[in-house]
Amino acid sequence: MNETEAKQKFMMLNLVRLIAIGFVMAGAANIAGKMLPEFAPWLGAVLLMIGLVDFFFAPMLLKRYWRKRET
Repeated sequence: MNETEAKQKFMMLNLVRLIAIGFVMAGAANIAGKMLPEFAPWLGAVLLMIGLVDFFFAPMLLKRYWRKRET
């Protein structure tokens, strides 16, 4: 793997984590009734769970995908 490829993968991992944190924040805002209060709290709980799962498991799945692709 060359340096530019490593930088791209690093940026992709950070982007995935940043989007996941956005989902968590949106879910928390919805549960608090600050964002789309007519759909609170069930939409907030869904967004929060998606964000948490994405934050913890998406980078591992990306790494696994990249490893399989290299072989």
